[in-house]
Amino acid sequence: MVRDMIAMLSDVNLFSTVMRLGLALLLGGVLGIERGRRRRPAGLRTYMIVCMASALVMLTGQFLFETFHTGDPSRLGAQVISGIGFLGAGTIIITSKQVKGLTTAAGLWASACLGLAVGAGFYAGAITCGIFLLLVFSCMSKLDTRLRKNAKQISFFAEFKSMKALGEFIHMMRDKNYKIYDVEINRSKDTVGDLVGAVFWVDLNAPADHVQVIADFSSFQEVRYVEELEVL
Repeated sequence: MVRDMIAMLSDVNLFSTVMRLGLALLLGGVLGIERGRRRRPAGLRTYMIVCMASALVMLTGQFLFETFHTGDPSRLGAQVISGIGFLGAGTIIITSKQVKGLTTAAGLWASACLGLAVGAGFYAGAITCGIFLLLVFSCMSKLDTRLRKNAKQISFFAEFKSMKALGEFIHMMRDKNYKIYDVEINRSKDTVGDLVGAVFWVDLNAPADHVQVIADFSSFQEVRYVEELEVL
């Protein structure tokens, strides 16, 4: 009985098709709910569609291979893995101040991989990976935030009253032995009047509380505004 059930789930038939597409919908939906709860660009429906459609692609490849006894059943799946990059790129928002959507893009790619695994009948791998992905989305974000808040590296946006004030601020950081990796200056899009905006990538030389670091930077007389940047 068990062997017959396993064989039925491994073949391409109505029962296995419904089971695989249903499982893909479930796994994609669970991830999508978590992402939607955090108000990310891709939510419940997007994850469900990506995961289910990827499963259908793998089912189609297996169906064509078993029916016509030709071709490679994994070829269509390979196209999904490369093609999902276009959808993921659409969720990434890059501004002069911040980068958002990287985790969502990675999640969509992972959701597609889940669908491929389910479509291929690799149920154990798909379910296990789905559980791990949910843990990463829901639990690791807190740990990641905690690690970032005390890291040696920090990126932040600061607004200065003049270019001279920006130069003095850079000299102040060098006096503190901070290593400045890069500075991106912007006077047109994010600032008005004589104000000068700049994005800094800095190595503090030692782990430090970023809240206190930002507070120290804000106390600089010629600084109008300081905000730490995050990659989400």
